[in-house]
Amino acid sequence: MKTCSNCKAQLDDSAKFCNICGMAFIDQQPAENGQPEQSQSRPEQPRQPYTQPPVYAQPPVYQPMPDPYDHTAEFDPADISENKVICLCPYVLGVVGVIVALLVGGTSAYTAFHVRQALKITVVQTVAAVLGAVFCFLVLPAIALAVLTCILIIARIICFVQICKGQAKEPILIRKLNFLK
Repeated sequence: MKTCSNCKAQLDDSAKFCNICGMAFIDQQPAENGQPEQSQSRPEQPRQPYTQPPVYAQPPVYQPMPDPYDHTAEFDPADISENKVICLCPYVLGVVGVIVALLVGGTSAYTAFHVRQALKITVVQTVAAVLGAVFCFLVLPAIALAVLTCILIIARIICFVQICKGQAKEPILIRKLNFLK
């Protein structure tokens, strides 16, 4: 029996390769002087044993960029929970709701934020109404201003839902108007 010099496995005498590690054996023939002689053929390179492929590091996990229009983290959670109902008034009641929120909200920063946002929507709706009155005889601008009014109503509804969730985000359309900052 042969013994593999690489992994020390016991093999058949006629084996040319190790069944365990794959090492090749060189043919040896006895010479006339009694010494084993290597064959004239080129000796084969021993095969390297199988190794597992390297484990690569996981790619970095990218964190999403924080929303620059989300100001929820700036407010105290207790302030948010105490003033949710008051913050709904400006979006539901318009200018009257703004006055109610300012009177009842007191020094709440969360209420002040939503009063400012509701006032921005109210200003844009007022400008749209004035422009609609001026251009009422033209069909296309009147339709555009009606669409703008519907979009602002949807923005009020979105703000209402965000307040119910305890969030403080700037309304979608209003945040792009830099002159209202």
